[in-house]
Amino acid sequence: MDTPANPRWLPVAMFFAFVYPVAGIAFAALAGHSASHAMLVTWRLAAWVVCAAAFAAHLGYELFRLRSPSLRAAWHVSAAVALGAFVLAVWVNIQHWGDSVHQSPLAPWALVAFPAVTGVPAFVVALVAGAGLARIRRRHPDRHLT
Repeated sequence: MDTPANPRWLPVAMFFAFVYPVAGIAFAALAGHSASHAMLVTWRLAAWVVCAAAFAAHLGYELFRLRSPSLRAAWHVSAAVALGAFVLAVWVNIQHWGDSVHQSPLAPWALVAFPAVTGVPAFVVALVAGAGLARIRRRHPDRHLT
């Protein structure tokens, strides 16, 4: 099990915190070059799918590999999501610093808003999913979910 002296979760959380903004930036670039509205929607949907898969993989790693309790797993996964959102907000602010036409006085608020708007729901979803999986595991101990 994961202990404060052995934070095996941290490198994995940092990896996923990197995946989220990279996916967001890469798919936004592809969407920006879309020739049609349908392609724009496709690229945005692809970004959501990649991030959802990363979220599920991270949660699965926490629950099944590290055997973290639901609360701890939810905290670790949502921390990675919030950190990834913060990195994305930094990137957005850097992109707008030199652009006087698109610069918004609210852009620095993204540094607080992005992590809050993504991290809190990620925590709730991870906690509910983790609790549900733990309940299934208790009801069906003969099934191997690991």
